[in-house]
Amino acid sequence: MLATAKKQRDHGGGVDDAVARWGGTRGQWLDLSTGINPVAYPLPALTPADWADLPDRAAQEALVAAARDFWDVPEEAAVLAAPGASAIIARIPALAAKGAVDIPAPTYNEHAAAFAAQGWAVASEGVTARVLVHPNNPTGRLWDTADLNAPLTVIDESFCDVCPSRSLVAHAAQEGRIVLKSFGKFWGLAGARLGFAIGDPQLIARLADFTGPWAVSGPALRIGTAALRDEAWADETRARLTQDAARLDQMMCAKGAEAVGGTSLFRLYDVDDAAQWQDRLAQSHVWSRIFPYSKTYLRLGLPAPDRWDQLEAAL
Repeated sequence: MLATAKKQRDHGGGVDDAVARWGGTRGQWLDLSTGINPVAYPLPALTPADWADLPDRAAQEALVAAARDFWDVPEEAAVLAAPGASAIIARIPALAAKGAVDIPAPTYNEHAAAFAAQGWAVASEGVTARVLVHPNNPTGRLWDTADLNAPLTVIDESFCDVCPSRSLVAHAAQEGRIVLKSFGKFWGLAGARLGFAIGDPQLIARLADFTGPWAVSGPALRIGTAALRDEAWADETRARLTQDAARLDQMMCAKGAEAVGGTSLFRLYDVDDAAQWQDRLAQSHVWSRIFPYSKTYLRLGLPAPDRWDQLEAAL
């Protein structure tokens, strides 16, 4: 008997499905459904050994050292590189005895799915774990140190590289704390599948056991190290993202949308009918993000520099 297909969780992306419904080719579509930087970090030269050899200790240590410097990680905190933040999220619930976890909603849905898959209940009282997406996706809400109050506290900073002064990584070394970092969003290289867990050394050591050796590919090690060492690129990128987010707000508000949150990598708008807006944009091959829990929330990422005209025409 064939296994029943697993229902796909709600995410951005899915351009293939949009093509099937509204036509066109992938190259004609402007995908604004994710919060991925449309101007990716320029790839460094890769060597044949990056592809052919098992990643060696020196390359792994170089990446971790670059991560420590870039995020100003406390010396007492441990750092683990992994094949994407999602790979870490799936394993975190196994770090503690199952109980109740607080995951303030609306937010990124993989956290609740990961805890539910391992027998946890999602609740707001009597909890032994808490997950804070900081800044939150999709609202952009930022959290404070007073909110880090559960025995196991996970701070997902996948989008925090646009506002580094608000990072909570300085508290990562405390018992029961884990800070997550995503490489794909700010550096625009989601396909590299690189993420980091920073925190309580005992918890990070257990996560390392779960991920096993050679978790990060040779190319990702080289690319990640180069990018995390390039502070000038990061500063320039933050400035450009801020300008582009303001430009997007101006365009959308001129068409009747209300800006209600987000970050400089994605913007959240309140509109009269989100599904209708998505359909209208899709007819011009612009893909947006709507949410099953809201009929009025529409989220847009930023267009690449040469694709703003396509969005303007679609609006």
